[in-house]
Amino acid sequence: MAKDSSLKKRMLAEFIGTFLFVFVGAGSAVAAQSFAPGNAALLVAALANGIGLAMAISYALNTSGGHINPAVTIGIWAAKMIRGIDAIGYIAAQVVGATIAGLVLVWLLPAALGGAANYGAPALGSGTGVLQGIVIEAIMTFFLVSTVFATIVDKRFPKFGGLFVGLVVVADVLIGGPFTGAAMNPARAIGPQLAAGFLANWYVYWIGPIVGGLVAALIYKYLFMDKR
Repeated sequence: MAKDSSLKKRMLAEFIGTFLFVFVGAGSAVAAQSFAPGNAALLVAALANGIGLAMAISYALNTSGGHINPAVTIGIWAAKMIRGIDAIGYIAAQVVGATIAGLVLVWLLPAALGGAANYGAPALGSGTGVLQGIVIEAIMTFFLVSTVFATIVDKRFPKFGGLFVGLVVVADVLIGGPFTGAAMNPARAIGPQLAAGFLANWYVYWIGPIVGGLVAALIYKYLFMDKR
């Protein structure tokens, strides 16, 4: 995937793409909670996160492969489609991009509005336990990474940028948003969490997505990928 670009260029693409996604996704969470009436807030957040991710993937796709997510990068590494050193560089770029996006939101948005929504950082919903949260995040990320493999990694599928991955995110947020915040992405979670100083249950958003992403990647790689 995008092997003709230097690692620095690919890392820059991942950094910018992840910044874009988190800025739109976390920013929309603040705006939705502050201004969208009632249950419309969930729909606004779902659409904004899905569209934001589709934009970010499309931006970075030709340079880095458009991972924009440590769970995706780890899955592609497990499928032996990226070198370990490249995967580490990608993940570092994603986390830094997400954190800077979170800090920019803290700087730009009114404290009363941003603080009430923890600047878009995901959190477990009322009544959702840690184990439940991990499993929910794992299942949602399984579908996200499966779609990445089916529509981006697998060369048999005609390319539509990040459109279908974004649609999966819309669906996942509508399902899981009230329970975990539906991050499906360790960088999307940790960036705003660090910026807001809100680290409650941060490990949920690493364990769940990484496990779900690994299972999805290995299943697609060894059962569905064209061996030719």
